[in-house]
Amino acid sequence: MTVLRSALDPASLDHAANRAAMLAKLAEVEAEHAKAVAGGGEKYTARHRARGKLLARERVELLLDPDTPFLELSPLAGWGSDHTVGASIVTGIGVVEGVECLITANDPTVRGGASNPWTLRKALRANEIARANRLPVISLVESGGADLTGQKEIFIPGGALFRDLTRLSAAGIPTVAVVFGNSTAGGAYVPGMSDHVIMVKEQAKVFLGGPPLVRMATGEESDDESLGGAAMHARTSGLADHFATGERDALRQARRIVARLNHRRAHPAPPPSSVAPPLYDEEELLGVVPDDLRIPFDPREVVARIVDGSDFDEFKPLYGPSLVTGWARLHGYPVGVLANAQGVLFSAESQKAAQFIQLANQRDIPLVFLHNTTGYMVGRAYEQGGIVKHGAMMINAVSNSRVPHLSVLMGASYGAGHYGMCGRAYDPRFLFAWPSAKSAVMGPQQLAGVLSIVARASAAAKGVPYDEDADVALRAMVEERIEAESLPLFLSGRLYDDGVIDPRDTRTVLGICLSAAHGAPVEGARGGFGVFRM
Repeated sequence: MTVLRSALDPASLDHAANRAAMLAKLAEVEAEHAKAVAGGGEKYTARHRARGKLLARERVELLLDPDTPFLELSPLAGWGSDHTVGASIVTGIGVVEGVECLITANDPTVRGGASNPWTLRKALRANEIARANRLPVISLVESGGADLTGQKEIFIPGGALFRDLTRLSAAGIPTVAVVFGNSTAGGAYVPGMSDHVIMVKEQAKVFLGGPPLVRMATGEESDDESLGGAAMHARTSGLADHFATGERDALRQARRIVARLNHRRAHPAPPPSSVAPPLYDEEELLGVVPDDLRIPFDPREVVARIVDGSDFDEFKPLYGPSLVTGWARLHGYPVGVLANAQGVLFSAESQKAAQFIQLANQRDIPLVFLHNTTGYMVGRAYEQGGIVKHGAMMINAVSNSRVPHLSVLMGASYGAGHYGMCGRAYDPRFLFAWPSAKSAVMGPQQLAGVLSIVARASAAAKGVPYDEDADVALRAMVEERIEAESLPLFLSGRLYDDGVIDPRDTRTVLGICLSAAHGAPVEGARGGFGVFRM
């Protein structure tokens, strides 16, 4: 039998402690997400509603098919910066008229929906996801363009947004813009470069320069409606393809456009009858990862709670046991799973991973990486045994694999182990983190210790006494800083992942991502892995 047997005891004290620690971390994440939902705050939300307008997330909800999920992406973008958490834009994947779409919605309660550097990074990541998975893009537009106070960080990358829209269209990926309010200056190019444009009566304002700028530049007197109103663009300029009488009518028309796209997935979705739920309760995932990541845990307990029927065919179970590899199905889709067991990757694990990744590419099977690694093993015996070339073999395989990669950071994800397990730099289709995750060059204690050893050696080389008190202070300062920079809120705020998720939602999130990935052809590399050093 290949059904995993769980050894997890939900009634144990360890499980209860792990669960309590995870729930505390989840509460921190939810509090920060609430800030993104709140947008510009009560004052600006009330002002927006007083104008008879819907909020960004309300627009998204009305656009989506009833009772279907919305996978929000990068909700904590900008955390820890001078900008509002969420970066004044909502992005995510949802179903519209039965079609999976990438949806973006400006939040006009945050500085009028103006774009800051984090807005651009978040929007560009959304476009990247749309392109890789061939998802139609629906832009719910209400933005004053660039936040001019930060123009030096916006002007150059901002042009990539417009480039992306044209490239999506050229690739046959539909783009739809629904304009609810201001879409000025550079923001005018979003409807200008979209395949389909809807504008709302007496609300939409699309122009390169508003009346004040026109007056300054040309001396011409004009008003918003004659210069860029929905009626003008529908009747005179031709920029608007559809004229909506209100916001709800605009969203209704957007749904009809999607219904008429004749957009086809590369692969059909598995029939619901073929999908079996896991045998174990997803609630138990809260207690799997210890609060102290130095304590190992069995990733099979996670696999058993996310794959169909908890059915898992393990590959090379007796070889390289610090990395669990095997085949399963998740929401009906075949997947190959790579999950770190004891944290450290040795030569055997690296070779095992490289072979497994090649097999997945031969079979056109997506790969799911479940991270809990402190990196590749160091030491004289391991260096002599070829850890560098074997680690390079694994990274080579990950780098040149062409099947979709989905990564979830559960625990530690340090050093080159983060790379070998398909971290952000290796272009996974999606990457999410649990609140328990930590990621950096190395652990805080190790990094502080290395700096201490280097400083001590430098002092000895100069023949000067070493200041032990200063060393203690330095180590404490470095550990505190690296710990803070390793946490999910910090990393997610910089878009190093696509979101921090509740462990209980892992199966659902991965299912949505796999469904999106199968909207594009799933084809593995046939050779072309570069030179494997043997």
